[in-house]
Amino acid sequence: MNDSEDDKKIRVEFAPGCFDEFEGTQEELDDMIAEIQRMADTGELFEDAQYLSLEDLTELADEDEDYQVVIDKLIEPEDKKRRLH
Repeated sequence: MNDSEDDKKIRVEFAPGCFDEFEGTQEELDDMIAEIQRMADTGELFEDAQYLSLEDLTELADEDEDYQVVIDKLIEPEDKKRRLH
């Protein structure tokens, strides 16, 4: 890959604590992260992407508590102590 391709490559970064609620093995987490990066590299990640406002996300959280985890992570203070297992 040349420099111009490196500049265009999307770098996926995960916020500290974003996987605190993940209940799989380390291998499953590594595979999921690799798949997300692969999808970003190919553009597949963005093909069916839809913008969600905080209001949209709140409505989804009323229907499925997994979305509440996302909201909580979005609004928690940066200096909050992380819970590590």
